[in-house]
Amino acid sequence: MEEIILWLVKIIGDMGYFGIFLLMAMESSLFPIPSELVVPPAGYLSSQGQMNIWLVILFSTLGSLTGALFNYAMACYLGRPWILRYGKYFLMPPEKFARVEAFFLKHGEISTFTGRLIIVVRHLISLPAGLSKMDLVKFCVYTVVGSFIWVSILAYIGFIVGNNMDLVKVYYKQAVVGLVAMMTVVLAAYVLWQKRSAKMKADR
Repeated sequence: MEEIILWLVKIIGDMGYFGIFLLMAMESSLFPIPSELVVPPAGYLSSQGQMNIWLVILFSTLGSLTGALFNYAMACYLGRPWILRYGKYFLMPPEKFARVEAFFLKHGEISTFTGRLIIVVRHLISLPAGLSKMDLVKFCVYTVVGSFIWVSILAYIGFIVGNNMDLVKVYYKQAVVGLVAMMTVVLAAYVLWQKRSAKMKADR
C-alpha cells in the first residue's frame, strides 16, 4: 500500500492538477481508482507547498463530476441490458448493480448526493440516475456538492497527516463514521420534507 501511495504521489506531482482530474474522473466512472488513494497524496503535496489545496479540491470535484456524467450518459443511452450484460467486466456484477439501484429507488434523487459519500455505491450511483433520466441539472448539483464534501475531507486528511498511511486510515475511518451520521440526518430530513410536501398537496 505504501508503494501505491508513493507511486500516486509521483504521478500527481508529475501531471499536476490534470493528473488529479483524470484519476478522479476514472474513480467516478467504471474504472474505479479509490479516491482515498488519490486525494490524500495531493493534500500532502499541498502541505509541502507543491500544490494549492483549493485547486486540488476543485480539480478533484470536477473530475468526479466528469466521471459521474460519463456513467449517467452511458446508462441513459445504452440502458439496463448493457449494464447487466457487461457490468461484470467493470467490477459491477448484476447483484451489485441491483443493490445500488435499490438504494437509488428507496432514497430518491437525493441519493446522488448521499451516495457520493458511501464507499460501496459512490462511483455507481450515477447509473440508476441515468436509467431513470433524472433531471441533469439536479444530478450535477447533487453530484458536485457530495463530491466537494468528500474530496475536501480527504484533502484535509492528506494535508494534516501527510503520506503516513496508518494515520490516513485512522482519520479516514473517523470521517466515514461522521459522514454516516450526517447522511442519516439528511435522509431523515428529506423523507420528512417529502411527506410534508405530499400532505400539503393532498390538502389543497
